[in-house]
Amino acid sequence: MDFAQIAQTFEVLRIPPPSRLVLLEARTLASAHVPPYPPDMPVLLTNVEAPELGLHLKDVLLTTYPKEHAVFVVKEGKKKEERVETISGDDFSEDTCLYVPALGEGTSFESFVEITAHLRAPDGCPWDREQTHETLRKHLLEESYEAISAIDSGNFLDMREEFGDLLLQVVLHSQIANEEGQFNINQVVQGIYSKIVRRHPHVFGDVELADVDGVLANWEKLKEKERGKKKDGKGFLDGIPAALPALSQAQEYQDRAARVGFDWPEIEGVLEKIAEEVEEVKRATDEKELAGEIGDLLFALVNLARWKKVDAESVLRETNVKFKKRFGYVEQGARKQGRELSGLSLDEMEALWQEAKRQMG
Repeated sequence: MDFAQIAQTFEVLRIPPPSRLVLLEARTLASAHVPPYPPDMPVLLTNVEAPELGLHLKDVLLTTYPKEHAVFVVKEGKKKEERVETISGDDFSEDTCLYVPALGEGTSFESFVEITAHLRAPDGCPWDREQTHETLRKHLLEESYEAISAIDSGNFLDMREEFGDLLLQVVLHSQIANEEGQFNINQVVQGIYSKIVRRHPHVFGDVELADVDGVLANWEKLKEKERGKKKDGKGFLDGIPAALPALSQAQEYQDRAARVGFDWPEIEGVLEKIAEEVEEVKRATDEKELAGEIGDLLFALVNLARWKKVDAESVLRETNVKFKKRFGYVEQGARKQGRELSGLSLDEMEALWQEAKRQMG
């Protein structure tokens, strides 16, 4: 489609040609899962040559645009307004164009990178301009934990907000690195893109893997090969962050070791190890020995969680939340009686605890 044809299309639409426009042959989206362009720009999809392609475009657009978002079908000098959800493709042919207006300001990754760079610019925010990788470290950690809390809560609005806060940290760190001439956000994206392709030869290559266990085993082989190429002297478990919470770190160590065959052949061995560690806790003769044996017991319990496909960190967090709610009920019970919590006997607290369990589950 040349400029004259584009101008003619917008004459049919009865709108002036936009100052910026994405122009794509519709068939280039035939294998797409999401729109391959910034949604805050209008797009003109040309040669929507078949109903099947039209229906596929509908599915692709629905991943990004709200179902009520207006689109325009242009064919034979006529236009028809649709909604994304109503695209049928019944009469689409080679001379059909689909015009999709911009989704709105701030809806693309590129616009987010731009506004983050603006924060660091001379006319930006004094606080943001002063930040470094080191000063932002605590914020990255806090935002990570807040995102995890949102996941645990099951509140999707909170999840959406917290993921945005976490994304800001990634983009801000990348902007700082760009200013220092180290790397930029595009290199960050390209790096993880290449890693995903490289480590998924069963998806993007011709490797055949039977199940998840096969995928994980192959994943470790690929990572081991990458470590060998780096020649940095790092061991098999060195890639696991030292800053991870202890339960998560233990489970990651065990997962990674198991993928290369260092694991109990049956779960009975795990259960026997737990029983063995309990006995060693009982036999401990001093504080140092007791601390070591309790650590071994916790490590063995994490291994049981791993065998049962349970995330130890998450279930303990859930139990912590449950304990907090139940203990809060006991505290409220004391207040209703006009008493201090410390003034309740153990039996009285236990009675309120059991009542909390019945009411809260």
